[in-house]
Amino acid sequence: MSPGGQRRGRPGGARRSGRAGALDSQPVRPPGPVRTCVGCRERVARADLLRVVAVEGRLVPDPARRLPGRGASVHPDPHCIDLADTRRAFPRALRLPGPLDASAVRAAVRDAGPPA
Repeated sequence: MSPGGQRRGRPGGARRSGRAGALDSQPVRPPGPVRTCVGCRERVARADLLRVVAVEGRLVPDPARRLPGRGASVHPDPHCIDLADTRRAFPRALRLPGPLDASAVRAAVRDAGPPA
């Protein structure tokens, strides 16, 4: 409240609708579910990311998205895998202690080659 006991704001108690700065625009979202890459932190469609799960202290790629347990999403790019490893993002995303061996994920990405 202001010093005079009056509420400050729009006359007549009118409220402003929407977010600040947004007029009629809607955010552009990819179709389908969206996930965040644990390496570069970019939000993209789930189909563009590789799901990774931990099995006995090792990271295992899960391209079919069928392995049980908590998964982490990463771009199938060596740079993003290195970033995630450097930032210790895999153990944090999977809620596991200690470092995890990412050699199987690196090999899968290397063998898959560049996206077509």
